[in-house]
Amino acid sequence: MTDAELQAGLLGGDRRALARAITLVESARPDHRARAARLLGAVADPSRDTLRLGLSGTPGVGKSTFIERFGLDRVAEGHRVAVLAVDPSSARSGGSILGDKTRMERLARAPAAFIRPSPSQTELGGVARRTREVIALCEAAGFDLIVVETVGVGQSETLVAQMTDIFVLLLAPGGGDELQGVKRGIMEIADLILVNKADGDMRRQAEATRAEYQGALRLLRRRAGDPDGYPAALAVSALDATGMAAAWDAMAALAAHRRASGRFAATRAAQNRHAFEDAVRQGLLRHLTADPGTRDRMAALGRSVAAGQVAPAAAADEILRAILGAAGTGGEGA
Repeated sequence: MTDAELQAGLLGGDRRALARAITLVESARPDHRARAARLLGAVADPSRDTLRLGLSGTPGVGKSTFIERFGLDRVAEGHRVAVLAVDPSSARSGGSILGDKTRMERLARAPAAFIRPSPSQTELGGVARRTREVIALCEAAGFDLIVVETVGVGQSETLVAQMTDIFVLLLAPGGGDELQGVKRGIMEIADLILVNKADGDMRRQAEATRAEYQGALRLLRRRAGDPDGYPAALAVSALDATGMAAAWDAMAALAAHRRASGRFAATRAAQNRHAFEDAVRQGLLRHLTADPGTRDRMAALGRSVAAGQVAPAAAADEILRAILGAAGTGGEGA
C-alpha cells in the first residue's frame, strides 16, 4: 500500500488501513519513522470533535468487562469507539500477552469499534511508546471516543493524563486498608473514581467504598475551573449495567464544562507541547544509540562511572558537550 493509499484509506475509516498505519508508527525503523511523521502531518486536523479517556485500575478490578460494556453502550448511541489497551511486555523477551481482544469479544466484533492491544515495549509505567500517535490515527479514521487502558496503578497514570482529556480510576469494593493503599498522586489526577462490581452481595460494600473515596477526595484541593462535585466517586457494575449511564453522564458533563470554559482546548495545547518536547528527548536518545562513535564513548564513560572513576553528572556533561557543544550543557546530569 502506497503512502497516498494509506492516507486515503485512513481518512476513509478503513480499519485495515488504520491497523497498517498503527504498525507503521510503532516501528522503530528510521525509514518507517519518516513515513509515519509524514502521514501524521497529512492527516492532522485539530478541529475534530473527539474525547480521549484514560482508564486504569488494579488487577482483577474488571477493566475489560467495564470497557466492553461502556464501549457497546456508546456504540449503540452512535459513537465510534477505539480502545487502546496497553499490555505489559516482558523486560527479557519484549513479548506480551495481548489478550484484550479475547476479553472484549463482543466489542471487538462491533463494526463501530476498534480494539488495538499494544505491547508496552518496556516503557515506563507500561504506556506504549507511540500511544499519542496511535490516538491521532484513530481520530483521523473517524473514531470520536478513544479509551486508553493502562497496565495498572502506578507511574503510567501521570503519562496517560498527559495525553487524555478525562482520567478515570476503576477500583474494586474494599475497606479502609485498600483506601490507604491507593497513592495520593493517583487520587489527585483522577477526574472520576468508579467502584466496580456494585452488584449482588457486593452492592452494599461497593457503596460504602464509594463513600470512603468521596470523603477522601474532599480532602484534596479542587482543581481550578472544574464544576462543583468533581472529582467524583461513583459505584457501578459492568456486569448488570448499574450506574454505567450515570458514569458516562458525569464524564460528558465534565467534558462539556471544560470545553465551554476553554480549559479543554488549553489542555490539548499543553499536551501537544509536551509531546513535542518528549519527541526531542527521544530523538536525542536515538542519536546516542545510533551513532557508533557516541555509543562507544558512552560505553567507555559508563565503565568509568561504574568503577567510581568519574561522577555520573560529569560523564553526562561530557557526552552532551560532544553532541551539542558547550552551550548545550547545564551541569544537570544524572
